[in-house]
Amino acid sequence: MHSRWDLGDSVRVIRNVRNDGTYCGAATGDLLIRRGSVGAVVDIGTFLQDQIIYSVHFIDDDRIVGCREEELADAAEPWIPSIFESREWVRARRVLSLGSALCVPRGALGQVLRVVREDDAALYHVHFDCLPGRTLAVPEAALMSLAEPFDA
Repeated sequence: MHSRWDLGDSVRVIRNVRNDGTYCGAATGDLLIRRGSVGAVVDIGTFLQDQIIYSVHFIDDDRIVGCREEELADAAEPWIPSIFESREWVRARRVLSLGSALCVPRGALGQVLRVVREDDAALYHVHFDCLPGRTLAVPEAALMSLAEPFDA
């Protein structure tokens, strides 16, 4: 295995990091580091001999947190903030179509599988319950939080 970053490199966490039960002093599920935060790699290790884990010191939060490589990006890369993140449940803000066919009704429940940041915007790969086996690329403006009021 080859690590992408070295000791001292500045990295940005690209999704919220929550305690999985291995961070002392915080309850399981507590938010440890908010996506977009920048830190420095202070140690590099492995988990189950097939995943590289970076210990990253987030100075603003004064925390050292273990992060997988796919949770990090180079701090020098432009950062595009996003409203939603991977694994978050959302609703379709409007009817979504696939080609000319209407396939996702307004208000349909879906789960964000991946956040894609490019061209100064966030795009989401979403699986909607009403469209089993399909994943749609959905712009941020077409999604809403479950916390937002919804009139059917």
